Order: sequence, then structure tokens, then C-alpha cells
Amino acid sequence: MSDDPVYETSSRPARATALLACAVIISGTVLGLSGMDLVLPAVPSMPEIFSTSVASSQLVLALYVAGSAAGLLIFGSLASFIGRRRLFIGSLALFAITSAIASLSTSIETLNITRLLQGAAASGPAVLAPGLIRNLFSELGSIRAIAAMGSIEALTPGLAPILGAWLYSGYGWQASFTLTAALTAVLVLVILLRPGLIPSIGTKQNTGVGSYMRLLKNPTYLRYSLGHALVLGGLLTFVFSAPAIIVQTMGGDIDDFILMQMVGVGIFIVAANVSGHLVKWLGVERVIMAGTIIALAGSLALLGYALFGVNDPGHLKYLFWLLNVGLGIRGGPGFVRALSAADGDDDRASALLIFFVTMIASGSTALVAPFITLGLWTLTIVVFAIVLPSLLLMLFIKPLAAPVETTN
Repeated sequence: MSDDPVYETSSRPARATALLACAVIISGTVLGLSGMDLVLPAVPSMPEIFSTSVASSQLVLALYVAGSAAGLLIFGSLASFIGRRRLFIGSLALFAITSAIASLSTSIETLNITRLLQGAAASGPAVLAPGLIRNLFSELGSIRAIAAMGSIEALTPGLAPILGAWLYSGYGWQASFTLTAALTAVLVLVILLRPGLIPSIGTKQNTGVGSYMRLLKNPTYLRYSLGHALVLGGLLTFVFSAPAIIVQTMGGDIDDFILMQMVGVGIFIVAANVSGHLVKWLGVERVIMAGTIIALAGSLALLGYALFGVNDPGHLKYLFWLLNVGLGIRGGPGFVRALSAADGDDDRASALLIFFVTMIASGSTALVAPFITLGLWTLTIVVFAIVLPSLLLMLFIKPLAAPVETTN
């Protein structure tokens, strides 16, 4: 068991140090996310590269997702026994190693097995980042930092494939793995050279009593975590299914989807970075409730258009942004409150929340897939049904009674 001391409010680092540490932590999560998107442009060519089937090549993506889902729960539990800083460094090191091994693969079987391990390693920073950030800042500062992290992460799915396409065309399929391995190794080196940069946090304050079942039985935790997961899961379900809907049933093309996404992501980033100021003015519970209502209104607007609109894909950019505003406003405050409601079990709380998002988004996308050809209304009904319970959780479960600090 780690003997690292627990960070107290009075021992938070200086602001400049905290910001640098936050940048390192967020970089680790972004590299994990890019492990999926950087390789996307090379996947269609892998049947020819490795003399294999299309199905085997698609496992390069599927096994990464499967590894990530398993890794979420594993790292959430390991943090009970290994200090977060050590586990964060270890997960980054494992991610760098598996990325390097992937770049050296000579068969699709080796690559797929490595991708499973790489996905599991990538989930470590994602699980540990919120808890580490919470120990760098006050609650309000944490809301702002986690909102900034969400903003940066929102750009990754859009920018990483572009970089991946350039790497593949210029340097081959191995280049994305080589770059990931090198950048992650640099992060590990930075932390090893300056270990005090990452908060020196050991096991949780309530060691021995944390468990996923305990969190599942905690209604206050579910109020915030499941509420966040439902809003984000509904948005991701729409994003994952929209390209096929636009092309197959609305007479549009991929450019319509890209424009819709650009507008949505841009407005999400603005809303996410405004949420901290809104919390300071209005209070955290009012902001989370407002974001939830706006997200539900956005899903209802999409459903209304699907039922009564003219089925023009160009109109989606005028509607989809509302759902993004709702998520942006409630995302940071809701995530931080979920961790607070977990009573010190930050890592499992973070892991379970992200697991909820993954399961809701993937399950709902699979549910919608057989009905895509019926049109936009099938997708928007599902999205509305996903987002609606987030408001019910806010209305019928008692909020966390805790003051919000107003300093960074």
C-alpha cells in the first residue's frame, strides 16, 4: 500500500505549478483518446497491408474500445492499493510501451492483441485525472479545470484523424503509433524528472470501504454521475449515428455532418468554459439543473424537427448546438459533484461514470443502427429517451449538501 500523504486544501501547490501539473494530466488523457482517432485513417488499408479480412482489421478499433472499458474498472479499483501518482505514471508508461509494440507489429493478430492492452492502459489517465485535478484546485477551480479538459478532449476526435491521415500518407501506418509512444514517453520523463509536479496522493481517505457496488447504492452519486452520463451518452449517440442518417435518409453528405459538428463543438467549448463563472454567480446546483434542462430542450428540438421539419441536413447545425450547450454548462460541475458525492472514492467514481457513458453511447448506437433507414425521427426519439431521465434524477434525488469554494 502506498504511503504517499493525502493532499490537503492547505497544501495545494502554487497556481503556476498547479496549472503546469494540470496540463501534464490533461495531456495524458488526450493521448489516450488519440489512440483511437489517430489510427482511423489507416484502418481501411489494413486488409491489404496485413493480407487479412476487413473484419479482422475492424478489430483494431473494437478491441481498443473493449480494452478501455475493462481498464476503466481495473484502474478504478487499483487506485485503492496504489498511489494515484504511481498508478498515473505506470499507466502512461504501459501506454507508451504498447504503442511502441503496436508500431512493430508484423501481423494483424499481434496488432489486435496489443490494441487490447493499449486500450486498457489508455483508460488509466482518464480514470485518475479528475481525482488528481481535484487535489490541485478548490471545487470551483476543479470545475473550471475539468471543463477545460472536456473542451480539449472535445477537439481530439475532430483533429486527431486529420493528423492521422497526414501521418499515414507520409510515413505509413506505423507513424501514429510511433508518435503516440514518443509523446507519452516524454510525459513520463517529465514526471520522473519532477515527481512533485503530480499531486502526491496515496490511497483514498476511506480505504477499505470503497467498491463499485457501494457507489451503485449511493443515490446522490447516481444523481450526478448517471445524469452526466445520460446527457453525454445521448449526445454521443446522436453524433455516432448522424453521418449514416444524413447520407442515407436526408440526402446530405459528410460535409453536412462536419459542419454540424464544428458548430456543436465550438459552442460546447464556450459553454464549458463559462460554466465556472456561472457556478460562482448562481451556485452549482442551479447551473447543473439549468444545463440539464437546456440539454433536454435540445433533444426535444431535434425530435420536433424530425417529426415536423423538412428533413434538410443543413438545418441540423441550427439545432444540435443546444444539446452541446446543455452538456457544456452542466459537464464540469456535474462531474466534480459526482466525485464529491463518492465520499473520497474518486477513482472508482470517475471510472464508473466514464463506464456509464461508454455503455450508454455504444448500446444506444447499436440499438438505433437497424432503424437508421427509417429516418431522423428514430434517432431523435432514442436521444430524447436517454436525456429525459437526467432531469428526473435532478428532480427526485436530494442534492449534495456541500458549499462551493470560490478560490482557485
